This record gives sequence, C-alpha cells and structure tokens, in this order.
Amino acid sequence: MRLSLAGGVIAILLIVAVIVGYSTLFTVNQTQQALVVRLGKPVRVITDPGLNTKVPFIDSVIYIDKRILSVESPAQEVIASSQDNYRPGGDQAGERLVVDAFARYRIVDPLKYYQTVGPAGADSQLSILLNSALRRVLGAATLSDVVRDKRDELMAKMRDQLDRDARPFGIQVVDVRIRRADLPEQNSQAVYQRMQTERQREAAEFRAQGSQKSQEIRARADRDVTVLLADATSHAEQIRGQGDSERNRIFADAFTRDPDFFAFYRSMQAYEKSMQHGDTRLVLKPDSDFFRFFANPSGQLPTDASGAPKLAGPK
Repeated sequence: MRLSLAGGVIAILLIVAVIVGYSTLFTVNQTQQALVVRLGKPVRVITDPGLNTKVPFIDSVIYIDKRILSVESPAQEVIASSQDNYRPGGDQAGERLVVDAFARYRIVDPLKYYQTVGPAGADSQLSILLNSALRRVLGAATLSDVVRDKRDELMAKMRDQLDRDARPFGIQVVDVRIRRADLPEQNSQAVYQRMQTERQREAAEFRAQGSQKSQEIRARADRDVTVLLADATSHAEQIRGQGDSERNRIFADAFTRDPDFFAFYRSMQAYEKSMQHGDTRLVLKPDSDFFRFFANPSGQLPTDASGAPKLAGPK
C-alpha cells in the first residue's frame, strides 16, 4: 500500500516537473526574436536564437518575426503636380494618378514595437504612413517624373520619409516600390487620343519632309540629265561638224582628182533623192541638163553643127 502511494506521488512529481520545465524553457528560432512579458509588463528582449528560460506561469513569451516583412497599399488616386507636358487640358489643376505601392520593413526594436503598435496594428499603421508618404512625395512631382524621369528618386524619398515616420514604432523601412502608376480611365482615353494625334502630326511632318526631299532629288536629277544631254548634244554636234568637214574635204579632194566622176556621183544622188516617193513633183524636159546622164553616160550634152552645146528649147 505504501509502495503504491509512493509511486503515485513520484508520478505526480514527475508530471509537475515536466509541466514546470515546459513552462520554464522556450526556444527562439533563427527567424524570430522574443519579448518576455511578466504580468503584462515587458521584462526582457531576446534577439539571439537558442534555448532560454522564464519564470513559469508568470512570464509569457511574445515571438516577433525579424525577417523582412511587407505591407501593401491598395490602389488609390494621388494628385500630382500640374507642371507636366502630358496634361490633356493644360490647366493648373493637379494631374490625378492611380498609384499602387508596397513597402518592405523589419522590426528592429521589439520593445517599442510591442508598446506602440503591436503585432495586430503594425500593418494598418504602416499602411497609413505609406499612404501619407505617397501623397507628400508624389504631390510635388509631375506625371513624367513618376512614370519615366525620376521614379527611382521618388521611391527613395518615399522610403526615407516612411522610415523616419516608422522609427518611433521600432520599425525600419527597407524599401518602398511603386508597382503601378497610371492615369484614371477617363483621363487615359484623352491622353491616348492626344498621343495618337501627336503621332499623326509627326507622321504627316515626316511625309512632308520626305516629299520635299524627293522633289529636291528629282529636280537635281532632272538638272543633271539636262546638263548631260546638253553636253552630249554639244559633243555630238562637234563630232558631226568634224565629220561634215572631213566629208567636204573628201568631196573636194575627189572633185579635184576626177571632176567628171564627181559630177556623175552627185547627179546619181540627185536622181535618187528626186525620185523618192513623196508629194513633190518635178516637170522637166527629157533633154534638160538634169537628165544629161540619161542621154550620154559621159554627161556630155549634144552639140549642133557649130559644135556648141545643144540646149533644149521650148517647143
């Protein structure tokens, strides 16, 4: 009976020891940091991983992630500066943008984090601060700065401002990114239409410049053709004149050497040209001087009794 009672007591003591040991020991992982709270009051911050102890049944452990966390900002309209060439109207009202951004942060002071926002309110508080930084920074920038020219610089400014605002909560902001920055739908159509008109104007200007260049090239080519033809004609006339001169020289030399043959040759050419098909008609007497080679191959005209050439007279 005494052995059974002693065994029960030992079992109870072992169970109590296990419970006390389980309540006393706790482990902090590599990705965590712990805050030991005693009756609602923080007493110790543990940032190194490993096995740690606490007062059982009195202390509680709050685990806080020390990895880089993210907070999303829903898409919202932000009014940018009006000094921008993309505005369709060109008035002084700010340009409305639909901006979607997010931030990356880590908890560097678990005690401040627990005392100010806590795990439940950190994301909502950071979301409010992110929206505030978003409006402050983009409100002084133009549309072209946000979309194209200074986007990296603006995101760096937002990160710095958000980091300063989040430091009192024990939070360090690592990065802020603008995921999307677009015009509202009603403004996008007007901007696209204006961009299309601008591109059409540029296309028309390029076509006009191309047409002008084409006319210049064509005029230059026509001028070059005219000059080349004039030079070729002048050169051809010179060659033709030289040929005519050489031909006349040859004719003169032939006439000098054999006048009778030259007269015969010239008469044959005259016969050929005069007897070609055409509208011109000649009415000549058969015994005229033009047909002397028809009557006599030597071209001698018939003579009368006195020896003088017998010319054809009227009948």
